[in-house]
Amino acid sequence: MTDPRDDVGGAGPAGAGPGAAATVAAAPGAVASSEPVQLDEVMLAMDVVDTLRHRESLIAKELAEGAREEDMVARLRQVYAAQGIDVPDRILRQGVDALKENRFVYTPKGSPGARRWALLWVHRGRVGAALLGLVILVAAAVFAYDAAVRAPRRALVSDISTTRAAIVALSEEDSATAEANELFRQAQIALSRGDQGEARELLETLQSLRARLEQAYTLRIVTNPVTAVERIPDVNARASNYYVIVEAIGPNGQRVRVPVRSEETGEVRSVTTWGLRVDEATFERVAADKLDDGIVQDSTFGVKRPGRLEPEYQFPTTGGAILEWD
Repeated sequence: MTDPRDDVGGAGPAGAGPGAAATVAAAPGAVASSEPVQLDEVMLAMDVVDTLRHRESLIAKELAEGAREEDMVARLRQVYAAQGIDVPDRILRQGVDALKENRFVYTPKGSPGARRWALLWVHRGRVGAALLGLVILVAAAVFAYDAAVRAPRRALVSDISTTRAAIVALSEEDSATAEANELFRQAQIALSRGDQGEARELLETLQSLRARLEQAYTLRIVTNPVTAVERIPDVNARASNYYVIVEAIGPNGQRVRVPVRSEETGEVRSVTTWGLRVDEATFERVAADKLDDGIVQDSTFGVKRPGRLEPEYQFPTTGGAILEWD
């Protein structure tokens, strides 16, 4: 590469010899101020600074208080020599000086807070989209939790209260009202400890009680095929139990199902026909009625009205029942 100083020396007065050229070249004060800085040298200095920044251990050793700059230059010379690059010492020193003076380093203006707000404003589109997505996710999570947990609990609490209120309004028996209040109290306790399973079971019991109170039917003595039966209990072979077979007929003339407990097995079943226990005199009376013409004329055994749990019987009965007979 042609040295710029050669060009300056060649531009001397006509007839000047080499001595004159040397004199001009040796006057750096007049020439150096007008020379442009070579780009290669700037790039090399920047590379030196970059090398120093990426070698933190080298910086820590050579820039420590009391350390010699010449040691650092020597280390840098070895680094570049190992890479096959010949860098003049003055460039290495320029790089060291630049590192010390934080040249080639961009220092952001303003406070960190102001820069953060500026960056947020610049990226407001992406930030807004991210915030909108976050709001949608939170809203979806809240909705899912409400639908899966809170809504069923609210419905359960409402159903328990509504069913209990309906029973109290409908009931004509103190025992039914007391039972409804006790079931409601137990359900409230279950809900307070978070046991929705138990609360739901208590709700089902309340609903069954309400259904019994709402029912209206007539107990009619069955004519065919069996009207009454005599049973010999297993515990006493010398005794006899007497039952009249009845069926529940609703206001529309159709059979209705009624939950009945067997006094023989303790089983509760929903049935339309069952046997009610009577004394021997009632048994004989019903049998004679049927034997007269094959039809039971006095066939209404009892009437179940809304608001009551049990029918009002027109024949003497213990209320004991059987669900099966031969």
